[in-house]
Amino acid sequence: MKQLVPLSGPRHELPERGRPVRVRGIEAVLDQMRRKTMKAGFEFNVMVVGQSGLGKSTLVNTLFKSRVSRKSCSGVHQEKIPKTVRIHQVSHMIEEKGVKMKLTVVDTPGFGDHINNNNCWEPIVSYVNEQYERYLREELNVTRKPRIPDTRVHCCVYFLPPTGHRLRSIDVEFMKHLGSIVSIVPVIAKADTLTLDERLDFKHRIRQDLVANGIQVYPQKQYDEDPEERLLNSSIRECIPFAVVGTDREHQVNGHKVLGRKTKWGIIEVENIAHCEFSHLRDLLIRSVLRLAPLCLCGTGLCTLPVPAD
Repeated sequence: MKQLVPLSGPRHELPERGRPVRVRGIEAVLDQMRRKTMKAGFEFNVMVVGQSGLGKSTLVNTLFKSRVSRKSCSGVHQEKIPKTVRIHQVSHMIEEKGVKMKLTVVDTPGFGDHINNNNCWEPIVSYVNEQYERYLREELNVTRKPRIPDTRVHCCVYFLPPTGHRLRSIDVEFMKHLGSIVSIVPVIAKADTLTLDERLDFKHRIRQDLVANGIQVYPQKQYDEDPEERLLNSSIRECIPFAVVGTDREHQVNGHKVLGRKTKWGIIEVENIAHCEFSHLRDLLIRSVLRLAPLCLCGTGLCTLPVPAD
């Protein structure tokens, strides 16, 4: 019988049976994905809707610590109210500690500013649907771009006037029509005009109206994927609508500079959760961006937040 001669070269010994095999290279893949994401950055398109005079531009500038609103960029702080609802987009590249984010703010001047506001949400609905269709056409092309420009609206911040009563008919109709196609985050604008008791009662009545009219706002139930997420989302839903105050001015409080509004009763600190819920709103939007991160890794821009089915 002919004796087999082992081949020359390095020997590869099989691991013992039952011994775990360590897979090499997983860390390198994760590092590569992280570097790719950091290099490409995130895309986040936020729409702001509400009648004039509710401080939309100021709040957006405060949220992203930059002058990113349409009025800030154009230098026009007073303008005529348009006869119809218009759509304006302003894009910025924001970078903080090496993390890049392309932020697009979609403004809707003219919404709710007229005596007759019937169907004033239709231009906004048409715009949102057009962005879906544009992205779908790019996605279905045979020669698809390596990275499809994503103009879809990821989130809509809806500003409620601090009336202290209930949702108006325009609020109900808008959120009904938009709630099925985009994630809505309702906020009470200029919440410092309400006392704490008035604010709590107003928030409670708004939540009742949302349930009574079958309006779902972000975060929806499908985000309750695990017990930790479920607990966090439950605490967020208790804060909705967020009572917020916006400002770009800093004041000295106990030797520290803080963002706030100075009144004759004292300084309202924007980032103090005892004064308003601005921090909760900012954390929710940051979580929205981070939720998009795994979908952006492939470079196709699949970043739209899911919305509830009709």
